[in-house]
Amino acid sequence: MAPKRAKRRQAAGDSGSSNVFSMFEQSQIQEYKEAFTIIDQNRDGIISKDDLRDVLASLGQINTKNEELDAMIKEASGPINFTVFLTMFGEKLKGADPEDVILTAFKVLDPEGTGSIKKEFLEELLTTQCDRFSKEEIKNMWSAFPPDVAGNVDYKNICYVITHGEEKEE
Repeated sequence: MAPKRAKRRQAAGDSGSSNVFSMFEQSQIQEYKEAFTIIDQNRDGIISKDDLRDVLASLGQINTKNEELDAMIKEASGPINFTVFLTMFGEKLKGADPEDVILTAFKVLDPEGTGSIKKEFLEELLTTQCDRFSKEEIKNMWSAFPPDVAGNVDYKNICYVITHGEEKEE
């Protein structure tokens, strides 16, 4: 029975060799599709060197060197259609840990399981351990993730934003 499913999937245009669409939520795929459409200036379904030159020019970056454009195009394994474009983003984002891993790390700092940690405690850790945050980075973090009136920081929201790129809509 499985081979029939595989044949049906291939007939539908999905080679089955890539699971790139499962890496993203539907809303993210739609945002990437919109970005792809903007970059694909000639609307042929492939991002070319000319497409890159045109979109960069529309953003004010005029006279981009051919070598730079060639290097961008060569990052892909072949012609850059939407699936390749999405795969490239997936590969770039693979460096981020999954949400559950980041959440588990924060839970170590939250033995009571409240879902939040004290601002002062988190700030001390981030400015004194490993890759230390600068004062500017701390300021940016508190603007993005302001603590509540009791000084608690919702680390579940931080984890979501790290892995999804935007705040949850509640």
